[in-house]
Amino acid sequence: QVQLVESGGGLVQPGGSLRLSCTASGNIFSINAMQWYRQAAGKPRIFVASMSNDGKTLYQGSVKGRFTISRDNAKNAVYLQMNSLEPDDEAVYYCNAETPLEFYWGRGTLVTVSS
Repeated sequence: QVQLVESGGGLVQPGGSLRLSCTASGNIFSINAMQWYRQAAGKPRIFVASMSNDGKTLYQGSVKGRFTISRDNAKNAVYLQMNSLEPDDEAVYYCNAETPLEFYWGRGTLVTVSS
């Protein structure tokens, strides 16, 4: 079992920045990759970014160049630095841990982009 707790969401103006954090606990040695997803109101949950254990990163096209995923293995944490936020980035952001047997999800943190 892996437990994930997200933090760092909040209200930000368009063009602003936020840094999301996700801390993992439990069977962390089974984790192959850490990922961020988001779900806007009335829409399906979609992939945002991922980082594998060997440091490879992937980004959804609309966030490339604006968002950066990083990991701190000593703290069992993954971060999502979000810059130049747009109204379309408004969503609940979920942390995800990929293991050989299943995916684990946090409860999410809400990001609101509004002036």
